[in-house]
Amino acid sequence: MLRALRYRNFRLFFGGQIVSLVGTWMTTTATSWLVYRLTGSAFLLGIVGFAGQLPAFLIGPFAGIYVDRWNRHRLLVLTQTLSMLQSCVLAALTLSGHITIPEIVILNAFQGVVNSFDMPCRQAFFVSMIENKEDLGNAIALNSSMVNAARLVGPSIAGVVIAVFSEGWCFLVDGVSYLAVIAALLQMHVAIGATRPSRRVSALEQFKEGWTYAFGFRPIRSIITLLALTSLVGAPYSVLLPIFAGPILGGGPHTLGFLMTASGCGALLGALWLAARKSVLGLSRVISLSPAIFGIGLMAFSLSRVFWLSLACLVITGFGFMTQLASSNTVLQTIVEDEKRGRIMSFYMMAFLGTAPFGSLIAGTLSARIGAPHTVLLGGIGCMAGALWFANERAALREAIRPIYVTMGILPELASGLQNAAELTIPPEE
Repeated sequence: MLRALRYRNFRLFFGGQIVSLVGTWMTTTATSWLVYRLTGSAFLLGIVGFAGQLPAFLIGPFAGIYVDRWNRHRLLVLTQTLSMLQSCVLAALTLSGHITIPEIVILNAFQGVVNSFDMPCRQAFFVSMIENKEDLGNAIALNSSMVNAARLVGPSIAGVVIAVFSEGWCFLVDGVSYLAVIAALLQMHVAIGATRPSRRVSALEQFKEGWTYAFGFRPIRSIITLLALTSLVGAPYSVLLPIFAGPILGGGPHTLGFLMTASGCGALLGALWLAARKSVLGLSRVISLSPAIFGIGLMAFSLSRVFWLSLACLVITGFGFMTQLASSNTVLQTIVEDEKRGRIMSFYMMAFLGTAPFGSLIAGTLSARIGAPHTVLLGGIGCMAGALWFANERAALREAIRPIYVTMGILPELASGLQNAAELTIPPEE
């Protein structure tokens, strides 16, 4: 389960990120509660979420071009530094009592621009840290475990800090936590050639090439489409959690922290389960079932009015969504050509984060009209529909991915088997 940690650069990355991400989840929790405390508006919760995630949709596909052109290691140092400055400004405004909703929207939008470069760059950088591609899936799953371990701890700490002090202290802790990941990145030894391809063409040509490759190849297109659907209709439940924590369940900031922690706990379990898998075999089935689990969790959560039952529902929700994210990421990372990795991961992040702002806006608007529970219920139904659609795609995807896995040597035992058999009796992803 921990085999990817034998690589020095990945150990540094892992250690620095887990500290920084605790701060990031503290900020996520504190921002939601701050907006709701200042306004009491579900619509404005959606607006703030929209502002933070819209840049991933507008800029993400183009950011991937430069992730493939620039030194990814240096770009990560820059994005983490800018994120640290954003958190410090947010902390200063909040602690001084001068924070307003427009300022929160602007700062969230700035962070969204930074994330548009940071997230595809971080995903593409994995190959530079993992020498053996057979360990790439394990590294991605461990990274997801790290994200969700922080997601498990961060909201809980944030709930206590907000209740005892204020939201501003959460933002300040987040700003300081970025020093850990910046220090880790600066200690890495990464060859320049490993962080960017040598071939240089025009940005427009690279964009066209990446777009044609991503949406002309059925496995990539189907995985990205499913992720975009679940992110649009399902993921925005998180922006409505303050409403569930307050009016529906009758709690406060500590209740919000517990709800977010429950979702993080489920996501952590999902990531650890994926990390324990020995190969990529069967991931198409995981991608197909995960949205269904996610949808069931959402529908049950929307109907619950009991605190402990709501926590249990969010554990299921977190498990389903994280297993879809991590397994989709693993399949994409293993089938994509390295020189197009930044662009494909930018499309992946656009599907994940780029559709979320529209989902947040829709969720905020619907919640103001039909209520948060009915909005989340509709999202769960949409996720179930997506799972059924992808289930019908699986056979075609297995046929398309099989020769790639053999050619790339990701499944050497399968390649050996092909030399001794006319055809496979078990498809690579069954």
